[in-house]
Amino acid sequence: MFMDTKQSQKVTKSFDLEPEIERTLQRITTARKEKPYSVSKPEVLCERLSAFLKKKGVRDIKITNLKRLAGGASKEQFEFELEANGKPCRRYVLRLEPVEGVAITSRQREMEALQLASAHVPVPKALWVDVDGSMLGRPALITEFVNGVTKPSNSDSNVTGFGTVLGKDLRSRLVVHFINHLSSIHAIDINDPILESFQIPNADPKQAARWQVNWWTKVWHSDALRGIPILGLAESWLKQNLPDTAELVLVHGDYRTGNYLFDEHHAEITAILDWEFVHIGDYHEDLAWTFLRLWSHSENNVLLASSLLPARELANLYTENSGRRIDENILHFYQVLCLYKCSVICLGSGLRAAHEAHNHQDALMSWLAPAGYVFINELIDVIEKGPHL
Repeated sequence: MFMDTKQSQKVTKSFDLEPEIERTLQRITTARKEKPYSVSKPEVLCERLSAFLKKKGVRDIKITNLKRLAGGASKEQFEFELEANGKPCRRYVLRLEPVEGVAITSRQREMEALQLASAHVPVPKALWVDVDGSMLGRPALITEFVNGVTKPSNSDSNVTGFGTVLGKDLRSRLVVHFINHLSSIHAIDINDPILESFQIPNADPKQAARWQVNWWTKVWHSDALRGIPILGLAESWLKQNLPDTAELVLVHGDYRTGNYLFDEHHAEITAILDWEFVHIGDYHEDLAWTFLRLWSHSENNVLLASSLLPARELANLYTENSGRRIDENILHFYQVLCLYKCSVICLGSGLRAAHEAHNHQDALMSWLAPAGYVFINELIDVIEKGPHL
């Protein structure tokens, strides 16, 4: 499965990064030279959409009710209705990249992941992708619209997934679907030819972890407006504590409450969203992400991971469902990595996008900065406490 020792040493000496991720991140250099971002005008977008869909073979196109959706810290999101090919009108979602945001990612990879995952878990059906933005102005992905909510109707949470209160009855039913779907994602065949733009980190047992550390280190070095010493220390800690990966799986990369839609009445997950961080790696990474404090909720002084269950109970439920053993040392590494990643997103990419006026939500990008310091405080705490649940 892995390269021999000499090959592994050669890889380790270089700045090892998944090739497709490296190509994607190179867009940041080009982006810095662009003018301030102009928010997409519905009438212009309608014209571009019509031309794009026509090129994709869609006939008799009639686009109506195109409107901006709330949220979207990394993408401009629109809903529209399309009547075409003699079929009834249906609703769709357009995810359009700004020049910069909290993450520079690949729409092609997101498309491939959604197409593959659709046979295993509920996801929006991915239909069309403009990889380089040559038709729609910016790289974009179009999916079918899925009904559902990201939080209860009586919730006062202002940023999706941050401290969502689900309530005992709702969370007790949602958590079953939440874990079942995570197990199903991790059971997907990573060798499926649909994943054409994905590379498998199998040069040596530590490459999966190293690729992730190098990804977010490269982003920080590119995006940071000023240095933050603790993130330099965290980078060193991560590089010195890379774990071996025994099993490679498809990692969602942003799996948490707030990134799935659910039917509030039936307490069923209708779609798993936000696949832009998807990659092949260690299943511990998705679990570590679900445990982060900012998208968890405390009840009676007990922290509920992703507002569902205490971390230990959620981890046990995953083991029972998937059959995968959880190594607390590996889990600890990925908890540190996830907090490092969140800090980079908030204090690096988000602030840089606002500073360059390259995003449609400059105010939100700036608002995320204080959250970055919350992540840093948790990062320090997790490193100091060591492995624990």
